[in-house]
Amino acid sequence: MTTIARIEARSVRMPLPRRTAFSRRAVDHRWYTLVRAVDDDGATGIGFCYAGSDGGILSTMAVRELFASAVVGTNSHATVGTWDTMYRLALLHGRVGSVMRALSAVDIALWDLNARRAGLPLHRYLGGVGSDTVPAYASGGYYLEGKGADGLAAEVASYVTLGFDAVKIKVGRASVAEDTERIAAVRDVLGPDRLLMLDANNAWGDVTEALRALQAWEPHDPYWIEEPFSPDDIVSHARLAERTPVAVATGEIEAGRWRHLELLQSEAAAILQSDAAVCGGITEFLRIAHLADAFGVPMAPHWFHHLHVHLVAAIGNGAWVEYFPGDDVFNFRRLVDRQVEVVSRGALAVPTAPGLSFDFDDGVVDGHAVDGWS
Repeated sequence: MTTIARIEARSVRMPLPRRTAFSRRAVDHRWYTLVRAVDDDGATGIGFCYAGSDGGILSTMAVRELFASAVVGTNSHATVGTWDTMYRLALLHGRVGSVMRALSAVDIALWDLNARRAGLPLHRYLGGVGSDTVPAYASGGYYLEGKGADGLAAEVASYVTLGFDAVKIKVGRASVAEDTERIAAVRDVLGPDRLLMLDANNAWGDVTEALRALQAWEPHDPYWIEEPFSPDDIVSHARLAERTPVAVATGEIEAGRWRHLELLQSEAAAILQSDAAVCGGITEFLRIAHLADAFGVPMAPHWFHHLHVHLVAAIGNGAWVEYFPGDDVFNFRRLVDRQVEVVSRGALAVPTAPGLSFDFDDGVVDGHAVDGWS
């Protein structure tokens, strides 16, 4: 039996080249919690989570202080049992947020370790659907000072040049009229046949406000509106979904299969964007994906395309991977030693190396970490 000998974590603070904004927030750096799971033979698996733009040490502390001692000594393949143990430990500390992100990072590291030991890429270890590629959309369109509609159109044109048939931009920070101008400029670049997704990042406080914006944007054929309200306001998501022809997508900062069940039962999400580094790791992501499949709802997971390329390839209802072409916003790209390959029409090549098929770039990590592995 292979047992876990060590669980180590480290905090990394990565600056952005420019202050970058979306509907209600602006960021100039990002925190990541990195995790290593080492077994008694010295084999290592890696995990990670986005720990926010403030208070990023909290997830790392949860790994060290709450979960590490409970995982050490366990069978590395007992991922479901280990998940249940960690979840019980988290009950009084945080079933969502920083603590659940820490749990997710540990769980990812365990799955990566097991897949590496088996000599299989993660998607095959999970019993994937067998495709060599998965669909992806280019994610960007953030608000930058001085960017304007012309700058946004130029950015989107670069994604079309890369071959992407689907693109997502941010909305909700500007006025409805200004965002309409931005959306129109992007639609002109995309033409009538490519998909345009809109991400509101919890911009609106009520359904009336959201409907006013969407009705102005409907002539430009948005494919989905993402996170229109606070993630806790499931009722408004469901009410909006009843009133607009634009698909409602959400779930990126939701945790646990029970909350996802509520989203599905209330028909609040036509597309689930569950993030395995947020919702409870790979163990819980798979439960959520199978649950969504029973409701006929596709998965288009949020963020970390290095991870989600495997998971979309492993499930029957994987629709898209969110792909970030550059490292100016998604600066996790700079922390790893291998990038996901974009192939024809914006699809991603499913990696073939064991486990997650990449490792941390130790030199970059050392340059931005605020602590050591412990």
